[in-house]
Amino acid sequence: MSLHSANSNCYTIAFYNTENFVHFKIDSIEKAHHQTKISHKNYHDRYVRKVNQIGRAISEIGALEFHKPPTLIGLAEVENAEILKDLIKSSPILKYNYGFVHFDSPDKRGMDVALLYDKDCFHVIDSKSISLHIFDEFGVRNPTRDILLVSGKLKNEKMYILVNHWPSRHVTSDKSGQQRMLAAQKVVELVEDIRQENINAKIIVMGDFNDTPKNDSLQYLIKSSDLHNPMAELQSYTRGSFNHHSKWMLFDQIILSKNFLSTEQPGCRLVKADIFDAEFLKQTYGKGKNHPFMTFTGKRYMGGYSDHFPVYIQLKDENY
Repeated sequence: MSLHSANSNCYTIAFYNTENFVHFKIDSIEKAHHQTKISHKNYHDRYVRKVNQIGRAISEIGALEFHKPPTLIGLAEVENAEILKDLIKSSPILKYNYGFVHFDSPDKRGMDVALLYDKDCFHVIDSKSISLHIFDEFGVRNPTRDILLVSGKLKNEKMYILVNHWPSRHVTSDKSGQQRMLAAQKVVELVEDIRQENINAKIIVMGDFNDTPKNDSLQYLIKSSDLHNPMAELQSYTRGSFNHHSKWMLFDQIILSKNFLSTEQPGCRLVKADIFDAEFLKQTYGKGKNHPFMTFTGKRYMGGYSDHFPVYIQLKDENY
């Protein structure tokens, strides 16, 4: 039986912030040591562990429902293409035919976004990296992560995927909220450009937005682009994709054009949206029990997967 014979008309699409996924090369560690306090000690072994952990997490997203891993996985906080090459060769996902799309971005920590895709199901037509020209209150550019735009065909249906990692929140300043609004405006512009070419385009906007569905930036994006956020109802006092000072936040989201909801049009439609907060991704002890099992807490190496849980949606092609 082929790896894709079961549920061949069903697809999981995921997003995962992998928390400072840095390569073991010396220059990478030097940079990361300054920016993320990663220790030089034993980092090669820690890197190999992390590659296999992220591979395991990817392999299990959506597997309970569809018995196969995601067709598309957006990633954040990946340093370079070498990591992605190692990741798709890791034992948990080696048997799946994954490729990836990645561009280096100007982020000062060297962190990029990327897209993994199942080459048996998804064919990349075009890809490009779109810079965000965002400036602080002094007129100095904030060199943040680019937006990755990929167009391709999921089986025979063309789709556009925008992978985001918007400017981070800063405790001492409100200015980053404006920066995320500027990022939202850029995504709205990109969605408008896509619809200029195809008014009925199927569009997926995913990422770590560093804002919740209720924040102004996401509200602006949804309303201005007439999109649907199936994750808006998932956050609660006891659940989210990220935990800050014991408060759950849903920064990681996957947002869709509304034609994914139609039962009358041919092609894929939304059947589920969820947070992948499996037990093996959780810390099992201490004050952070049941929070994401982090790789680092400050300078302290914890050995976990990430400080974020993945999120995912599931699509089904009823006309298959």
